[in-house]
Amino acid sequence: MSTISIIGAGGMATAIAGRIAKAGHTVEVVSRDVGKARALAAKLAARGTTGEYGAAPAGDIVILPVPYSGAMAAVADFGKALAGKVIIDITNPVAPDLLSLVTPHGSSSAEEIAKNIPAGAHVVKAFNTIFGHVLAKGGRLDAFIAADDAEAKALVSALLETLDLRPLDVGGLPLAQTLEAVGLMMIGLAKNGAGSWEIALNVAVG
Repeated sequence: MSTISIIGAGGMATAIAGRIAKAGHTVEVVSRDVGKARALAAKLAARGTTGEYGAAPAGDIVILPVPYSGAMAAVADFGKALAGKVIIDITNPVAPDLLSLVTPHGSSSAEEIAKNIPAGAHVVKAFNTIFGHVLAKGGRLDAFIAADDAEAKALVSALLETLDLRPLDVGGLPLAQTLEAVGLMMIGLAKNGAGSWEIALNVAVG
């Protein structure tokens, strides 16, 4: 198994880290708040380690389970330390009223992050259509991904399979705009039509 690096130690980071550790991977937790990073790593027992914020992550895959502003800040803080990494952007850049997206028109969180990463690094959009508490419960779920680099997409798809998630490729990175709109739709559905946050989006094939 491999080491997966996570920059963040909040609720979504905890859900993703737990699933990764359960699959037998080692999780490197990195956070500005060293205490939170150590606490999350401790929950993962032998599968958890901590890394230094701003230093080169140990994993070839780096996940950003933080809000949009935090993801952009982390990319800036790590800078060239992310060279050659596959970066998973999970964010839904929603406005405070949960009614719209705050990214520039015609762009997405993933595309904005991609503009600021070093050469050789690649962004993959994933996890943004799955609520953290649903992910943490386990079970087979659909995980939609978008990316421009085929090798990065294959690497993330292989990881998702080990987590008992079904990777569904929607296309190139511009399709992250659509996935982020779907993330916003899921919030609206939970608040309105479904009346529950205990929901997940799955596709019937065939």
